Amino acid sequence: MNTIVKYLELIRFSHTLFALPFALLSAAMAVKLNLSENPAWHLRFTDAAGILLCMVFARSAAMSFNRIADRKIDAVNPRTANRHLPKKLLTVSSVWIFTTCCSLGFIASTLLFFPNVIPAVFSVPVLFFLLLYSYAKRWTAGAHFWLGTALMLAPMAAWVVIRPPTALVPPEWPPMILGLAVLFWSSSFDIIYATQDAEFDKKTGLHSVPGRFGVSAAFRLAALCQAVAVVLFAAVPLVYPPFGVLFWCGVAVTAVILAAEHWIATPKKEQSVALVRVNIAFFHLNAVISIGLFLIGVLDAFVV
Repeated sequence: MNTIVKYLELIRFSHTLFALPFALLSAAMAVKLNLSENPAWHLRFTDAAGILLCMVFARSAAMSFNRIADRKIDAVNPRTANRHLPKKLLTVSSVWIFTTCCSLGFIASTLLFFPNVIPAVFSVPVLFFLLLYSYAKRWTAGAHFWLGTALMLAPMAAWVVIRPPTALVPPEWPPMILGLAVLFWSSSFDIIYATQDAEFDKKTGLHSVPGRFGVSAAFRLAALCQAVAVVLFAAVPLVYPPFGVLFWCGVAVTAVILAAEHWIATPKKEQSVALVRVNIAFFHLNAVISIGLFLIGVLDAFVV
């Protein structure tokens, strides 16, 4: 049990809550659309289970691979020196095994969607994209948007799983707008989170927006991304009629939470307090946003 806990801590398993609710929201939206087109349609258990398993395995593989790729960097960064690999709480070989098992689990889980073979066909390219993110900050400050794109794939992939293949050409707008909103939302909080390592990134030559352009510029860019995300979330009901006033109310609350997140995370006089504020904004408020929009979306589509 102690070893299991270490692996869950290694991959920050609780942070799966950031992207999973949007995948589930997209799946629920697709379910509602399918039922409106064919009342006799029913959701297969294998599709629902496959979405959950793919999300968990893909994120676990990406996070554990990131810890392997960054283990030497983490060892010299005071903020991350206590992570599992630098502290030798887990061995590199064991984390490699864990990463491999999660990667194979992700690919195998896409077989649950058969006869829909689209997820299986794209599973390896998607996994490669997720893993490659770990090296993005070594050569581009746009790594934050790489992460945002990775999270964007969650609602888009869930839509592909639930909707019939004949409805996917040309691509439908709801998952695209929702996915873009997730892209800018997640990129914004990753930029804010990276302000903790601004000086370290600058000294070691790692590429991040705070390290390259400064903390103030990073917060301005994060605010811009948050504004774009709110606009895109608000645009979802325009292309998805089952959503209406209730979802817009949820978006309005989201805008308030994002404004509070930005204010909380903005550095104050004591830098140590600012770092605590960043963690509060990153971990708690963003989980409220993703879970809240999921619940409101389901209520708006199926109850109201």
